[in-house]
Amino acid sequence: MRVLRVPRRTPGALCALLLLTAPVSCTAARGDDAKPAAASAPLSPFERLLPAPASVVPEGLGYAFGAGTVVRTGGPGAPEEVRRVGELLAEQLRGPTGLPLPVVDGEGGEGGDGVRLRLDGGAGELGEEGYRLRTTPTGVTLTARTPAGLFHAGQTLRQLLPARGTGTVPGGTVTDTPRFAYRGAMIDVARHHFPVEQAKRYVDQLSQYKMNTLHVHLTDDQGWRIAVDSWPRLAEYGGGSEVGGGPGGSWSKDEYRDLVGYAADRYVTVVPEIDMPGHVNAAQASYGELTCDGRAPERYTGVKVGFSSLCVGKERTYEFIDDVLGELAALTPGPYLHIGGDEAHSTPAADYAAFMDRAQAVVARHGKKVMAWHQLASARPAPGAVLQYWGHDRTSAAEKAAVATAARAGHPLVLSPADHAYLDMKYDKQTKPGLAWAGYVPAPRAYSWNPGTYLPGVPESAVLGVEAPLWTETVSTRSDWELMAFPRLLSLAELAWSPAAALDWTAHRLRLAAQGPRLDAQDIAYYRAPEVPWP
Repeated sequence: MRVLRVPRRTPGALCALLLLTAPVSCTAARGDDAKPAAASAPLSPFERLLPAPASVVPEGLGYAFGAGTVVRTGGPGAPEEVRRVGELLAEQLRGPTGLPLPVVDGEGGEGGDGVRLRLDGGAGELGEEGYRLRTTPTGVTLTARTPAGLFHAGQTLRQLLPARGTGTVPGGTVTDTPRFAYRGAMIDVARHHFPVEQAKRYVDQLSQYKMNTLHVHLTDDQGWRIAVDSWPRLAEYGGGSEVGGGPGGSWSKDEYRDLVGYAADRYVTVVPEIDMPGHVNAAQASYGELTCDGRAPERYTGVKVGFSSLCVGKERTYEFIDDVLGELAALTPGPYLHIGGDEAHSTPAADYAAFMDRAQAVVARHGKKVMAWHQLASARPAPGAVLQYWGHDRTSAAEKAAVATAARAGHPLVLSPADHAYLDMKYDKQTKPGLAWAGYVPAPRAYSWNPGTYLPGVPESAVLGVEAPLWTETVSTRSDWELMAFPRLLSLAELAWSPAAALDWTAHRLRLAAQGPRLDAQDIAYYRAPEVPWP
């Protein structure tokens, strides 16, 4: 092995040049100093996997994909869902490989080469989403206890093949289970409207890196994006604005159903959010009865927060909430309704607590679990309510302590620290678009934190998972969206899935670089972070 020692601040372009001219990889030293770090040999296909798997045992010869490769979906009695997973995997592989990849029933016995999907109800060690991928010269066997695990195994197989063209899957066994159950991303379609097709594209991008939740921020001061039959002006009028004065838009119920179904086919759960009691100007502009004085405000196209509030003392407010959440619950098979609760600066603390009591009761009445931003911890979270923490290094100790107290009382936490996980934060001062109120978030900062130990006083057992929000005050196009999300989204996917012992920036940056050709092949407009030695 040839080893080069490259200072941390070596430009990415030079590092990439070294990769192209010699069998080496560039690595970075830990920390912020400029100490040189040893380089390693070029990564094997297993080492390029992202998220890093829990266990890999390389062994023997691999399996060469070719014109005769088939996808086999189990023997007699295999569930129809396994067939569906196999069909989707074959579709995902056909594009880059150019192979026909027919899907056939049956495992084919010892002579049945190709890709074999097997459910094993006795594989308790694999849990609800884990899998085993074993490759021999006769084929690749994907084993899981659930169809979700088979789907994740298929996404690993995709990464073991070239981004374009055919190849050989290396011999050996990958055994993998997730660290956290909730691995999510959030998109704000309220500040700027985006069509459902863009959200579906994001689902494809999330699911191939084993993320399993899409949180959709559907309403805010600047726009209301989901049709509600009982309050039609919410979408018709409240949907007709966005930041900067654009035309806005909204999703019909059929479009939302389409997104939910598309996501479910990829084992991604949609969590819809109706923000309250603040962030409601679009709703009040549509219906003046939702204000205390009965007067509808003008539609809002700015970016300030905290100025609007539902009228806590009006019974009509709770009829509105019941109608909206009831219709949304009927459209959403997932377990959660997110009711916001952040930045309610215009709602007195006592009113906020009283309002959230009633809003949480509405969620329960419609058969769903409450999710809310961590400000709910300062009120009275309902039993089992999930709190989403979005604080940062400068968040007060008292606020963090309130969240920790709620966690110890049994409220699961989803962690979205703004100075690590907010994808709308700029990478650096040159980044356009983006904001910087929580500081710059370069690629290493997105990765360099431990969800299991992040909040003082919160044990890892209280952390349900990690979510990467993308707010869209400054994001109005698909290219903006993808520039801000990638590659940081991949880092957060690894934090959420991989075992803590596997988390190391020096190795991770090389895994990120290895994803470059795959992102290029999928026409993803990612940011070429200078800390990553892109090929």
